[in-house]
Amino acid sequence: MHTTDLPTYQNLPTEDQSGYKCSWGLFDKDGVKDEVGTVNLLTPEVVAEAAKEVKLGKSVSLNWGLEKMHKPFGARLALNHKFIDWRQKEGFDFYCYDDEVNVNTQSGSQWDGLRHWGHSKTGLYYNGVHHDKLLQSGHLGIEQWSKRGGIVGRGVLLDYCHWAEKAKIEFNPMSGHKITIADLEAIAKDEAVTLQPGDILVVRTGFLKWYEEHSEELREKYITNGKAWIGVEGSERTLEWLWNNHFAAVVGDNIGFEVWPPTAGYSLHDHLLSLWGMPIGELWDLEGLSEQCGKQNRWSFFLTSAPLNVTGGYLKAALVDANATPY
Repeated sequence: MHTTDLPTYQNLPTEDQSGYKCSWGLFDKDGVKDEVGTVNLLTPEVVAEAAKEVKLGKSVSLNWGLEKMHKPFGARLALNHKFIDWRQKEGFDFYCYDDEVNVNTQSGSQWDGLRHWGHSKTGLYYNGVHHDKLLQSGHLGIEQWSKRGGIVGRGVLLDYCHWAEKAKIEFNPMSGHKITIADLEAIAKDEAVTLQPGDILVVRTGFLKWYEEHSEELREKYITNGKAWIGVEGSERTLEWLWNNHFAAVVGDNIGFEVWPPTAGYSLHDHLLSLWGMPIGELWDLEGLSEQCGKQNRWSFFLTSAPLNVTGGYLKAALVDANATPY
């Protein structure tokens, strides 16, 4: 579906149980329920146009080290990395090491897939699958994004951290500091970037910058046992702006992309993942990207990401192939 065929936010259909604006059915085709959501907006034409962002062919990795989050929020499992020395095993006389990795996929750079989050009141996931039937349904596995060739398109960095520093705005990333749509529009104007349908919106909040600059004790206090973090404000205006700009996905360097705790009734996870099928990237390493975009004074780039290709997976941990080519 071309973005010109999509209804505006105000004209979106309403989901019966939640009463909120919903995109269920808009991307269905030939009687088959859609399973990839707004990734549908990354059409061949959109991707081909995005490829024109490449000028010098230099890339920046957006993967934060899997070992970095030593004590994740919510008692989630941190990285357990073990080496296997095959030479020590009986019957093997060659020199060889293997890796074994065990980790909760929320503990590093990842996509929240469409199996990750059901609507808080109804328990319904994208396109109407209920929580109690999701795993038996075979629907919405993250492999569906891989089958399309991954998530590839034009990324746009709205660098709140950089903009706030220039504007002498003081904020604490370890608080419920809200980034508003007025802020994002001001940043886009300051960066002289024009948002386009099918863009992948990337917001740098300074969350990972704070993490890298502070002690293990403070990380444990404000993240492992934390109760509030910086993020994009949940509101009716935010929802309308995100939908009407027709982003294919959103990404942040923080936990959850949205401000935490979320605004009652306007949890972006509820609306973006459950009601729209819009991927949410979390804990992406945007420091190198910010530096390169700042040097070139160019804030759009070609972005590629290969979600974890596992049937039935609900999200992706290490972004094995998440790169931005900003110039």
